[in-house]
Amino acid sequence: MSKPVLHHPLREPPPAATGTYQNTVPVAEGRPDVEMARVLGTTPFRMALDSSGAGIAHWKHKPLHDVVEPMTHHVIMAYSGAMQRIERRTGRSVAIGTFRPGVVIIIPEGSSSRWDIPKPADIVVLYLPRKTIQRVADQAGGGAPIDLLERTAHPDPITSRLLLSAADVLDGSAALDTLFRQQLTDLLATRLLAAHTGSPTPIGPTTGGLSPTVLRRAIERLRSDSDADVSLAALATDAGLSRFHFCRAFKESTGLSPHAWLRQHRLEQAMNMLRDTDASVVSIAAALGYGSQTAFAAAFRKLTGETPSDWRRRLR
Repeated sequence: MSKPVLHHPLREPPPAATGTYQNTVPVAEGRPDVEMARVLGTTPFRMALDSSGAGIAHWKHKPLHDVVEPMTHHVIMAYSGAMQRIERRTGRSVAIGTFRPGVVIIIPEGSSSRWDIPKPADIVVLYLPRKTIQRVADQAGGGAPIDLLERTAHPDPITSRLLLSAADVLDGSAALDTLFRQQLTDLLATRLLAAHTGSPTPIGPTTGGLSPTVLRRAIERLRSDSDADVSLAALATDAGLSRFHFCRAFKESTGLSPHAWLRQHRLEQAMNMLRDTDASVVSIAAALGYGSQTAFAAAFRKLTGETPSDWRRRLR
Protein backbone atom coordinates (compact mmCIF):
# COMPACT_ATOMS: atom_id res chain seq x y z
CA MET A 1 0.00 0.00 0.00
CA SER A 2 1.36 3.43 -0.89
CA LYS A 3 0.44 5.16 2.38
CA PRO A 4 2.47 4.37 5.50
CA VAL A 5 0.67 3.08 8.56
CA LEU A 6 1.07 5.69 11.30
CA HIS A 7 0.44 5.00 14.96
CA HIS A 8 -0.97 6.80 17.98
CA PRO A 9 0.64 6.88 21.36
CA LEU A 10 -0.60 4.06 23.53
CA ARG A 11 -4.09 4.67 24.90
CA GLU A 12 -6.18 2.96 27.52
CA PRO A 13 -8.93 0.71 26.19
CA PRO A 14 -12.49 2.05 26.23
CA PRO A 15 -14.56 0.79 29.15
CA ALA A 16 -17.06 -1.96 28.55
CA ALA A 17 -20.26 -0.72 26.95
CA THR A 18 -23.82 -1.65 27.71
CA GLY A 19 -24.67 -4.76 25.71
CA THR A 20 -22.32 -7.47 24.47
CA TYR A 21 -18.66 -6.45 24.83
CA GLN A 22 -16.27 -9.28 24.08
CA ASN A 23 -12.62 -8.37 23.81
CA THR A 24 -9.69 -10.74 24.17
CA VAL A 25 -7.19 -8.43 22.48
CA PRO A 26 -4.56 -6.56 24.51
CA VAL A 27 -4.40 -2.82 23.92
CA ALA A 28 -2.14 -2.21 20.94
CA GLU A 29 -0.84 0.93 19.37
CA GLY A 30 -3.14 2.02 16.54
CA ARG A 31 -5.85 -0.52 17.30
CA PRO A 32 -8.92 0.60 15.32
CA ASP A 33 -11.53 0.27 18.06
CA VAL A 34 -9.40 2.45 20.38
CA GLU A 35 -9.10 5.18 17.73
CA MET A 36 -12.82 5.04 17.02
CA ALA A 37 -13.65 5.27 20.73
CA ARG A 38 -11.47 8.39 20.93
CA VAL A 39 -12.93 10.15 17.93
CA LEU A 40 -16.56 9.14 18.56
CA GLY A 41 -16.37 9.96 22.25
CA THR A 42 -18.22 6.84 23.30
CA THR A 43 -17.93 3.07 23.65
CA PRO A 44 -19.49 0.46 21.36
CA PHE A 45 -22.98 -0.79 22.11
CA ARG A 46 -21.79 -4.29 21.18
CA MET A 47 -18.38 -5.49 20.13
CA ALA A 48 -16.55 -8.75 19.48
CA LEU A 49 -12.90 -8.98 18.49
CA ASP A 50 -10.64 -11.97 17.97
CA SER A 51 -6.91 -12.29 18.59
CA SER A 52 -6.03 -10.86 15.15
CA GLY A 53 -7.95 -7.67 15.87
CA ALA A 54 -10.60 -8.63 13.32
CA GLY A 55 -14.06 -8.08 14.64
CA ILE A 56 -17.44 -6.44 14.54
CA ALA A 57 -18.72 -3.50 16.56
CA HIS A 58 -22.06 -1.72 16.82
CA TRP A 59 -21.67 2.01 17.54
CA LYS A 60 -24.24 4.69 18.30
CA HIS A 61 -22.59 8.09 18.36
CA LYS A 62 -23.26 11.82 18.39
CA PRO A 63 -22.44 14.24 15.53
CA LEU A 64 -18.80 14.02 14.50
CA HIS A 65 -16.47 16.80 13.34
CA ASP A 66 -12.94 15.46 13.71
CA VAL A 67 -9.99 13.79 12.02
CA VAL A 68 -9.85 9.99 12.14
CA GLU A 69 -6.17 9.10 12.33
CA PRO A 70 -4.66 6.18 10.37
CA MET A 71 -5.62 2.75 11.67
CA THR A 72 -3.91 -0.62 11.36
CA HIS A 73 -6.95 -2.39 9.84
CA HIS A 74 -9.36 -1.75 7.01
CA VAL A 75 -12.61 -0.36 8.47
CA ILE A 76 -15.92 -1.03 6.71
CA MET A 77 -19.15 0.59 7.96
CA ALA A 78 -22.83 0.12 7.26
CA TYR A 79 -25.38 2.73 8.34
CA SER A 80 -28.80 2.38 9.90
CA GLY A 81 -30.75 5.56 10.59
CA ALA A 82 -32.26 8.73 9.16
CA MET A 83 -30.84 10.08 5.91
CA GLN A 84 -28.17 12.77 6.30
CA ARG A 85 -25.45 14.42 4.22
CA ILE A 86 -21.83 13.85 5.25
CA GLU A 87 -18.42 15.15 4.16
CA ARG A 88 -15.04 13.44 4.15
CA ARG A 89 -11.84 15.46 3.52
CA THR A 90 -8.56 13.81 2.64
CA GLY A 91 -5.88 16.39 1.89
CA ARG A 92 -7.39 18.68 -0.75
CA SER A 93 -9.93 16.09 -1.81
CA VAL A 94 -13.51 16.45 -0.57
CA ALA A 95 -16.07 13.65 -0.89
CA ILE A 96 -19.73 14.41 -0.18
CA GLY A 97 -22.19 11.59 0.33
CA THR A 98 -25.56 10.75 1.82
CA PHE A 99 -25.79 8.44 4.81
CA ARG A 100 -28.75 6.11 4.34
CA PRO A 101 -29.45 2.39 4.61
CA GLY A 102 -27.84 0.45 1.77
CA VAL A 103 -24.59 2.43 1.59
CA VAL A 104 -21.13 1.59 2.94
CA ILE A 105 -18.07 3.53 4.04
CA ILE A 106 -14.61 2.04 3.54
CA ILE A 107 -11.57 3.46 5.31
CA PRO A 108 -8.51 1.59 4.01
CA GLU A 109 -5.71 0.69 6.38
CA GLY A 110 -3.42 3.71 6.89
CA SER A 111 -5.92 6.26 5.58
CA SER A 112 -6.63 9.51 7.46
CA SER A 113 -9.56 11.87 6.82
CA ARG A 114 -11.57 14.60 8.46
CA TRP A 115 -15.23 13.66 8.86
CA ASP A 116 -18.23 15.96 9.25
CA ILE A 117 -21.36 14.06 10.25
CA PRO A 118 -23.95 16.61 11.46
CA LYS A 119 -26.43 14.26 13.17
CA PRO A 120 -26.25 11.21 15.47
CA ALA A 121 -25.43 7.97 13.66
CA ASP A 122 -26.03 4.25 14.17
CA ILE A 123 -23.36 2.13 12.45
CA VAL A 124 -22.11 -1.44 12.38
CA VAL A 125 -18.38 -1.71 11.72
CA LEU A 126 -16.13 -4.50 10.44
CA TYR A 127 -12.44 -4.32 11.40
CA LEU A 128 -10.60 -6.29 8.74
CA PRO A 129 -6.84 -6.95 8.95
CA ARG A 130 -4.93 -6.78 5.69
CA LYS A 131 -3.74 -10.36 6.16
CA THR A 132 -7.34 -11.60 6.40
CA ILE A 133 -8.48 -10.15 3.09
CA GLN A 134 -5.22 -11.25 1.47
CA ARG A 135 -5.78 -14.81 2.75
CA VAL A 136 -9.29 -14.90 1.30
CA ALA A 137 -7.98 -13.54 -2.02
CA ASP A 138 -5.26 -16.19 -2.14
CA GLN A 139 -7.72 -18.98 -1.30
CA ALA A 140 -10.17 -17.73 -3.93
CA GLY A 141 -7.51 -17.98 -6.61
CA GLY A 142 -6.12 -14.46 -6.54
CA GLY A 143 -2.66 -13.66 -5.29
CA ALA A 144 -1.90 -10.05 -6.18
CA PRO A 145 -1.61 -7.58 -3.27
CA ILE A 146 -5.03 -6.24 -2.31
CA ASP A 147 -5.74 -2.52 -1.87
CA LEU A 148 -9.27 -1.48 -0.98
CA LEU A 149 -10.77 1.65 -2.48
CA GLU A 150 -11.90 4.51 -0.28
CA ARG A 151 -15.69 4.73 -0.28
CA THR A 152 -17.90 7.49 1.14
CA ALA A 153 -21.59 6.53 1.46
CA HIS A 154 -21.16 4.26 -1.56
CA PRO A 155 -24.27 2.29 -2.64
CA ASP A 156 -23.77 -1.42 -1.89
CA PRO A 157 -26.92 -2.97 -0.41
CA ILE A 158 -25.37 -6.47 -0.34
CA THR A 159 -22.41 -5.52 1.88
CA SER A 160 -24.63 -3.22 3.96
CA ARG A 161 -27.20 -5.93 4.60
CA LEU A 162 -24.55 -8.51 5.53
CA LEU A 163 -22.87 -6.18 7.98
CA LEU A 164 -26.06 -4.88 9.58
CA SER A 165 -27.17 -8.48 10.13
CA ALA A 166 -24.33 -8.83 12.63
CA ALA A 167 -25.84 -6.29 15.03
CA ASP A 168 -28.44 -8.70 16.41
CA VAL A 169 -26.81 -12.11 15.88
CA LEU A 170 -24.30 -12.20 18.72
CA ASP A 171 -26.17 -14.69 20.91
CA GLY A 172 -24.06 -14.83 24.06
CA SER A 173 -22.71 -18.30 23.20
CA ALA A 174 -18.93 -18.17 22.71
CA ALA A 175 -18.88 -21.01 20.17
CA LEU A 176 -21.77 -19.65 18.09
CA ASP A 177 -20.55 -16.05 18.24
CA THR A 178 -17.00 -16.94 17.23
CA LEU A 179 -18.15 -19.15 14.36
CA PHE A 180 -20.59 -16.50 13.14
CA ARG A 181 -17.99 -13.73 13.31
CA GLN A 182 -15.35 -15.75 11.43
CA GLN A 183 -17.83 -16.84 8.82
CA LEU A 184 -19.20 -13.33 8.28
CA THR A 185 -15.71 -11.83 8.13
CA ASP A 186 -14.69 -14.21 5.34
CA LEU A 187 -17.96 -13.63 3.50
CA LEU A 188 -17.58 -9.85 3.69
CA ALA A 189 -13.95 -10.10 2.60
CA THR A 190 -15.12 -12.04 -0.46
CA ARG A 191 -17.66 -9.33 -1.24
CA LEU A 192 -15.07 -6.57 -0.84
CA LEU A 193 -12.69 -8.36 -3.21
CA ALA A 194 -15.42 -8.52 -5.85
CA ALA A 195 -16.69 -4.94 -5.53
CA HIS A 196 -14.27 -2.60 -3.77
CA THR A 197 -10.73 -3.06 -5.10
CA GLY A 198 -8.92 -1.52 -8.04
CA SER A 199 -8.71 -4.96 -9.68
CA PRO A 200 -11.76 -7.01 -8.65
CA THR A 201 -11.02 -10.64 -7.79
CA PRO A 202 -13.42 -13.02 -9.56
CA ILE A 203 -14.96 -15.55 -7.17
CA GLY A 204 -15.88 -18.77 -8.96
CA PRO A 205 -19.03 -20.78 -8.21
CA THR A 206 -19.03 -23.64 -5.71
CA THR A 207 -17.96 -26.80 -7.54
CA GLY A 208 -18.94 -29.48 -5.03
CA GLY A 209 -19.62 -30.36 -1.43
CA LEU A 210 -17.64 -32.26 1.16
CA SER A 211 -17.01 -35.97 0.87
CA PRO A 212 -19.21 -38.13 3.16
CA THR A 213 -16.26 -38.87 5.44
CA VAL A 214 -15.19 -35.23 5.77
CA LEU A 215 -18.78 -34.08 6.28
CA ARG A 216 -19.34 -36.68 9.01
CA ARG A 217 -16.17 -35.58 10.79
CA ALA A 218 -17.23 -31.92 10.63
CA ILE A 219 -20.69 -32.71 12.01
CA GLU A 220 -19.20 -34.81 14.81
CA ARG A 221 -17.08 -31.82 15.83
CA LEU A 222 -20.09 -29.47 15.71
CA ARG A 223 -22.14 -31.92 17.80
CA SER A 224 -19.47 -32.30 20.47
CA ASP A 225 -19.72 -30.65 23.88
CA SER A 226 -19.70 -26.91 24.38
CA ASP A 227 -15.96 -26.82 25.23
CA ALA A 228 -14.87 -28.25 21.88
CA ASP A 229 -13.15 -26.00 19.36
CA VAL A 230 -15.77 -25.41 16.67
CA SER A 231 -14.09 -22.40 15.13
CA LEU A 232 -14.04 -22.14 11.36
CA ALA A 233 -10.27 -22.60 11.45
CA ALA A 234 -10.57 -25.90 13.38
CA LEU A 235 -13.33 -27.23 11.12
CA ALA A 236 -11.40 -26.32 7.98
CA THR A 237 -8.15 -27.83 9.27
CA ASP A 238 -9.94 -31.11 10.06
CA ALA A 239 -11.29 -31.15 6.51
CA GLY A 240 -7.90 -30.35 4.98
CA LEU A 241 -9.36 -27.25 3.30
CA SER A 242 -9.01 -23.50 3.56
CA ARG A 243 -11.66 -21.64 5.56
CA PHE A 244 -12.97 -20.16 2.33
CA HIS A 245 -13.45 -23.50 0.56
CA PHE A 246 -14.69 -25.37 3.64
CA CYS A 247 -17.49 -22.90 4.29
CA ARG A 248 -18.70 -23.02 0.68
CA ALA A 249 -18.47 -26.83 0.49
CA PHE A 250 -20.25 -27.34 3.83
CA LYS A 251 -23.18 -25.22 2.68
CA GLU A 252 -23.26 -27.09 -0.63
CA SER A 253 -23.52 -30.37 1.29
CA THR A 254 -26.01 -29.38 3.99
CA GLY A 255 -27.87 -26.36 2.67
CA LEU A 256 -26.74 -24.42 5.75
CA SER A 257 -23.64 -22.48 6.71
CA PRO A 258 -21.64 -23.95 9.62
CA HIS A 259 -23.00 -21.26 11.94
CA ALA A 260 -26.62 -21.84 10.89
CA TRP A 261 -26.16 -25.63 11.29
CA LEU A 262 -24.72 -25.26 14.79
CA ARG A 263 -27.42 -22.78 15.83
CA GLN A 264 -30.13 -25.20 14.64
CA HIS A 265 -28.44 -28.10 16.46
CA ARG A 266 -28.23 -26.11 19.71
CA LEU A 267 -31.92 -25.21 19.38
CA GLU A 268 -32.83 -28.89 18.97
CA GLN A 269 -30.71 -29.77 22.04
CA ALA A 270 -32.46 -27.06 24.03
CA MET A 271 -35.91 -28.29 23.00
CA ASN A 272 -35.04 -31.89 23.92
CA MET A 273 -33.79 -30.84 27.36
CA LEU A 274 -36.80 -28.63 27.99
CA ARG A 275 -39.21 -31.37 26.93
CA ASP A 276 -37.57 -34.48 28.38
CA THR A 277 -35.96 -33.27 31.61
CA ASP A 278 -36.76 -31.10 34.61
CA ALA A 279 -33.47 -29.24 34.33
CA SER A 280 -33.75 -25.52 35.05
CA VAL A 281 -33.41 -23.00 32.25
CA VAL A 282 -30.25 -21.74 33.94
CA SER A 283 -28.60 -25.19 33.86
CA ILE A 284 -29.68 -25.77 30.24
CA ALA A 285 -28.17 -22.44 29.24
CA ALA A 286 -24.88 -23.38 30.94
CA ALA A 287 -24.87 -26.88 29.40
CA LEU A 288 -25.25 -25.39 25.91
CA GLY A 289 -22.44 -22.90 26.40
CA TYR A 290 -24.42 -19.68 26.87
CA GLY A 291 -22.94 -17.02 29.09
CA SER A 292 -26.20 -16.38 30.92
CA GLN A 293 -29.84 -17.41 31.15
CA THR A 294 -30.78 -14.05 29.61
CA ALA A 295 -28.60 -14.64 26.54
CA PHE A 296 -29.99 -18.16 26.09
CA ALA A 297 -33.60 -16.98 26.46
CA ALA A 298 -33.06 -14.17 23.93
CA ALA A 299 -31.51 -16.56 21.39
CA PHE A 300 -34.27 -19.15 21.91
CA ARG A 301 -37.00 -16.55 21.51
CA LYS A 302 -35.38 -15.17 18.35
CA LEU A 303 -35.69 -18.58 16.70
CA THR A 304 -39.03 -19.77 18.13
CA GLY A 305 -40.97 -16.67 19.13
CA GLU A 306 -41.24 -17.95 22.73
CA THR A 307 -39.08 -17.93 25.82
CA PRO A 308 -37.76 -21.35 26.95
CA SER A 309 -40.11 -21.31 29.98
CA ASP A 310 -43.16 -20.46 27.87
CA TRP A 311 -42.24 -23.12 25.29
CA ARG A 312 -41.88 -25.78 28.01
CA ARG A 313 -45.12 -24.71 29.68
CA ARG A 314 -47.09 -24.82 26.43
CA LEU A 315 -45.69 -28.22 25.44
CA ARG A 316 -46.54 -29.76 28.80
